[in-house]
Amino acid sequence: MLFLNFSGTMNYARFLTAVSGARKPSPIRLLTELQQRSPPSLISLAGGAPNPNTFPFQSASIQVKNGQTVTFDETAMKRALQYSASNGIPELLTWMKDLQKALHNPPTIGYSHERGQMDMCVTTGSQEGLCKVFEMLVNPGDNVLLDAPTYSGTLAALQPLGCNIINVPSDHHGMNPGALKEVLSRWDPSEVHKPGSTSPRILYTIPNGGNPTGASMTAERKKDVYELARLYDMLIIEDDPYYFLQFEKPWAPTFLSMDVDGRIIRTDSFSKILSSGLRIGFVTGPKPLIDRIVLHIQASTMHTSTFTQLMVSQLLHSWGQEGFLQHIDGVIDFYRKQRDAMISSADKWLADVAEWHAPSAGMFLWMKLKGIADTQQLIMEKALEKEVLLVPGNAFMINGSDPCPYVRAAFSLSTPEQIDEVCRLT
Repeated sequence: MLFLNFSGTMNYARFLTAVSGARKPSPIRLLTELQQRSPPSLISLAGGAPNPNTFPFQSASIQVKNGQTVTFDETAMKRALQYSASNGIPELLTWMKDLQKALHNPPTIGYSHERGQMDMCVTTGSQEGLCKVFEMLVNPGDNVLLDAPTYSGTLAALQPLGCNIINVPSDHHGMNPGALKEVLSRWDPSEVHKPGSTSPRILYTIPNGGNPTGASMTAERKKDVYELARLYDMLIIEDDPYYFLQFEKPWAPTFLSMDVDGRIIRTDSFSKILSSGLRIGFVTGPKPLIDRIVLHIQASTMHTSTFTQLMVSQLLHSWGQEGFLQHIDGVIDFYRKQRDAMISSADKWLADVAEWHAPSAGMFLWMKLKGIADTQQLIMEKALEKEVLLVPGNAFMINGSDPCPYVRAAFSLSTPEQIDEVCRLT
């Protein structure tokens, strides 16, 4: 439960007591911090880490497409195969914090810890970050707001927590602030801090290239949603794995860039732009909350793979921010062409049987089939008979058993010729 003090600043001390109570740093964390601050001459009999001299891997050399090489000599390999800090290796965190500052210029950068100073941690993909955020913030019976339809992985993470998921209507420009205001009108904003209030404390959204709809929120909508979050003292979870797949520049401002209160928790991912299999994501948000996520990581996965962190960190440092953004431009160009091929084929073959909006980001086209009440049987039987596959829309709804006339088409993997064939057969 979130609280505001009379100055309008979110009271994180009371909030943290409400969600998890006072907790001491774990022995693992204390040991890690002590080792990081210790001189190289220190002789430690404290750690329970295995001796890297017993590992069978000695060195590695990874060729990058531009001709560069990421190299692990014997010393680097020993570090890459060893335990590391739960929040992420320092050089990767530093690089990413600098990138977040350059891209978003978060107002909370200069805040104190108590006011919600911006901090970050590395997670094993953004999905791990999302799950840990939900587990930290959501209690049984809580009301949680999200735009509908939404990412099936989010529903899978929330539903076991016993919360009440409330849909906020959205369109091809994302969450509708007017609809959000109407949903929130059930509660009096002056009473959200009173004991027993059921006012929602969390709002979840995918602001760019949303999965499954491909919708992207306008800057004006984000401002309106943020002001409603301030009025009702809600945290916004800004799940933005498609931020770097926005087809047109300038890119839309983020909730993080608007965050004067420290009420944004943002998840980013390298899955769509470097590698999905490396499993590297990031959570950015108020330091008191990031600290809690790190405690959760220590008790579960311990840390994201040191090897993949070092590999990505070495690549990013060699590129610099300019080289990284040049790589992003190439990725965007690829997906823009894929999107255009998808729209061209849909226009040619599906104009009479479906309707859609061309996405401005991401990897998905969300189509409503005309005269079809429910697409599940159509996909599971007739589409498979023709050896094509799309995802029926009810996979992204809170109640997956309700009829849904939508389908999601992903244009990321197939060639333009294959996309055209699917549209023709569909």
